Amino acid sequence: MAGTGPAMTREGATQPDHPCPSLQGRGKMPGEAFRSRSLKFARSVSLLLCLCLLTACGLSIDAEQARVCRSALPALNPGAAITVERVRTGPVPRSLRVDYLAQHPDRPILERFAICQFVAEGLSPNKAELSGLATEEGPLSGASLYLLKRYYLETPEGSAGDPGSRPTADVVEIPMDAAYWVQQILVSLPRTAIYALLSVAFALVFGLSGRINLAFGELAAVGSAATVAGASVVLGFGASSPVLGLAAGLVAALFAGAIHSAVGGYFTIGRIVSASPQPSLIATVGFSLFLMEYLRIVQSPVTVWLPPIWSEAWPLMRAGGFIVSLTPITVITAAIGLLAALGLLWLVQATRFGRSWRAYADDERAAALMGVNGPRLLIQTLALAGAMAGLSGMLIVAQYGGLGFAGGFQYGLKALIAAIIGGIGSIPGAMLGGFAVGLFETLWSAYLPIETRDMALYAALVVFLIFRPGGLLGFRDPTPRPV
Repeated sequence: MAGTGPAMTREGATQPDHPCPSLQGRGKMPGEAFRSRSLKFARSVSLLLCLCLLTACGLSIDAEQARVCRSALPALNPGAAITVERVRTGPVPRSLRVDYLAQHPDRPILERFAICQFVAEGLSPNKAELSGLATEEGPLSGASLYLLKRYYLETPEGSAGDPGSRPTADVVEIPMDAAYWVQQILVSLPRTAIYALLSVAFALVFGLSGRINLAFGELAAVGSAATVAGASVVLGFGASSPVLGLAAGLVAALFAGAIHSAVGGYFTIGRIVSASPQPSLIATVGFSLFLMEYLRIVQSPVTVWLPPIWSEAWPLMRAGGFIVSLTPITVITAAIGLLAALGLLWLVQATRFGRSWRAYADDERAAALMGVNGPRLLIQTLALAGAMAGLSGMLIVAQYGGLGFAGGFQYGLKALIAAIIGGIGSIPGAMLGGFAVGLFETLWSAYLPIETRDMALYAALVVFLIFRPGGLLGFRDPTPRPV
């Protein structure tokens, strides 16, 4: 990496015959217009975040608790057909009320209800444990509740006895093929956001230094472990709110991903000054193995899983008995990924860091002459890329519950494929590649044998490297940078 040249005395100073096209004219943007654009973007992001948080705070029905409460209904009504009418918040804290119909073969239909009270809520691991149950006839005794839990709810028959909720009738009716396709697309939103963020991490580092850091999958696992640790700290203080837990996990994931990426990238990329990128590539392989073993020792080989949150299905449309649904956590994870992507694009396009990054990526020598500090910019880029990887790990925990110490490898590999397909030196291209890979996996799994999905993805990578090696939005040269 080139050393730093003489620093500019003032940002945006007029330079004759500007040697760096990416910097030319960028310092002349009127300050008032720049501040206005920044303020508008900040307001938009704040509004979207507030809407997400308000939506999350309004989700008072826990899907896991509702399932446990519904599963107890067949035991309370032996031999009856159960039809759940409504599930709502109960009259006491940590409780749900289920209104239902019980139809016996030789009796009229009975309108009944059950109020289930639970030990905990939110992110607590024992939030689905019943502490009390009452019906219109009164509360169950302690012995009856123990027998219900021990010999029914904890058995396979009890788990399979959930009568479910009545399908919502007031939704749009669409053809079955369209409903299946829409459901698959909705399910793929979190995975697409995860791939896009990891692909951007590859693009940030490669676009600046021409090196590939193969440890971003493991950095996502670091972010996942940090998310669980942050949420556990909140639980340790007695707060089980999912909003507080995920907020603490988000901060921990961003910090852990940034600091591990900056330190590891400094030694594997910044300190290796060979003209060939191969030594750095091999060093990042060692760094990924180090992170894998580091996580195995720190968090143990047993993966810690957070309980599902905000997983109640929202019906959107239907095709006969098939209901197209969407869960709140899917909306939240996809929205966080979208906000992060928009924020990163704004950062690269409208800030001093972004101008420096684009200038150094275009011509590092000319950028150094204009006062861009190359080593410091690399550390900042590594930290930002690590924060994106950590954020993807947080989304994995929020959506799927956890990630093992070796689980980041597949995510990192597929994100690298997405970055190459989209254009590994282009940030918008990497985002497009993440979307393409997520959509490809979803459609292949929906209509073709799932066991051949990864083989098809790797074959698609070979096709792109042969016919479009620069990617969809990457370099215009007939061949990409040497790797």
